Amino acid sequence: MASGPAGRAAEEPPPPEPFAEQKPPPLPPAQEEFSFLPLVHDIIKCMDKDSQDVHQVLNELKNKFQEMRKLISSMPGIGVSPEQQQQQLQNLREQVRTKNELLQKYKSLCMFEIPKE
Repeated sequence: MASGPAGRAAEEPPPPEPFAEQKPPPLPPAQEEFSFLPLVHDIIKCMDKDSQDVHQVLNELKNKFQEMRKLISSMPGIGVSPEQQQQQLQNLREQVRTKNELLQKYKSLCMFEIPKE
């Protein structure tokens, strides 16, 4: 019959693509949201051409600044002073140091089997 080894070979999936051909992940779109340069460039072009569109582009730039101000004011920790940030950082470093000391202490008790690499 025709369902022998030749029939099975046609059903096998193609081999996976090599890693070298994979494209890097695209940059997040958020980076373009923070760029004011294209709008400034458009304003300069409109002014060079004595175009009436300059008011529209200026309003777009104004709106973008307002959006960024809202975004910045809603960021977590924006109301924390640099001194408070330094204090939080110092506290977190102290916690890490304490936890590392405890981890070393527990490792020295030999109560756990640590796999050898």
